[in-house]
Amino acid sequence: MKESLVQEYSSLSKFLSKISLSIDPVVAGVLDRALDGKELSRKDAIELFNTSGTAFELLTFVADEIRRRTVGDFVTYVVNRNINFTNICIAKCGFCAFSREPNDPDAYTLSAEEVAARAEMGWRAGATEVCIQGGLNPTLDGHLYAEICRAIKQKMPMLHIHAFSPMEIMYGAEKAGLTITEHLKMLKEAGLGSIPGTAAEILDDNVRSIICPRKINVQTWVSVVKAAHKLGIPTTSTMMYGHIDQPEQWVEHISLLRDIQKETRGFTEFIPLSFIHSNTPLYKNGQARPGATGFEDLKIHAISRLMLSGYIRNIQASWVKLGPKVAQMCLAAGANDLGGTLMEENISRTAGATSGEVLDPVAMMRIIRDMGRIPAQRNTTYNILKLSQSE
Repeated sequence: MKESLVQEYSSLSKFLSKISLSIDPVVAGVLDRALDGKELSRKDAIELFNTSGTAFELLTFVADEIRRRTVGDFVTYVVNRNINFTNICIAKCGFCAFSREPNDPDAYTLSAEEVAARAEMGWRAGATEVCIQGGLNPTLDGHLYAEICRAIKQKMPMLHIHAFSPMEIMYGAEKAGLTITEHLKMLKEAGLGSIPGTAAEILDDNVRSIICPRKINVQTWVSVVKAAHKLGIPTTSTMMYGHIDQPEQWVEHISLLRDIQKETRGFTEFIPLSFIHSNTPLYKNGQARPGATGFEDLKIHAISRLMLSGYIRNIQASWVKLGPKVAQMCLAAGANDLGGTLMEENISRTAGATSGEVLDPVAMMRIIRDMGRIPAQRNTTYNILKLSQSE
């Protein structure tokens, strides 16, 4: 087996060396180091973000090869139910079209029992995970987060609760008069299984001061995530790109996630989130561009695969943000996961996403098989639950 892998790599290197003669030797060197398993520097990543033509094609090829070496030909997805339990929010982020004032006619807040009832609908439909996030409601009781977890676990003790962004964790702690660690311990005891690494947006305080000035700063986001990891609560990691940000900030963001992972090993995946612009204040007032291009979408997924190689195994292509077709293309550029079926999705939809609120397992498997890959249903922490190798 070892000998065959050496031969395979030798053939691949010869093939790439011939093609790389037509591209910038600096980029060729970066890609060669990536194939050798070397950690890429920030400078290396910037070089890759500047690629086009044949160099770009080689970038996606190398990212896909590193994906294959890391996770094989399985493409995973999770059957889950998404619940946004309140749309009342004081944060007023420029990229959000979901939030409402308390007196708006369509403002709402679900009780813990109502959230549990919706979670039960997902459970009965085959979901193994419920994903729960909401706005920062000024009248919210800080103990509601724990009450939601307890209400779900009382009805469905086997359902995994993936809930509450680092922003919500901090907000709930303040409302309950607890430290972040105390709040996390309370949530874990109530049944919280993992945390979505959202509210990260771009981990650059200058950018955040424009797109989400009322949200937690970079240091606080990092401290919440590290505290969760220290308590044995895994999290995802995310990056929202395509608004006022630039490649230099993408590289710093991914590098910071890599540094955290080196220390904690608590991230289960990295999820690039392409900015949905149409209905957002940030775009309507002329501050943001109209989202990322498809070219940028592919680059982000490919370069994150190379930068995070050896640290974060799973790169998710979000069908909600990208649409199923572009998400499928990202699976050929380093990504290995399509995310969740969701069953309900409000935040991206209100921002202008047109991909719908649900992508059922049959549709997931069609997308995956069309690429010659193997569909695999996973749980939240990437344990494989079911393989589907044929129709």
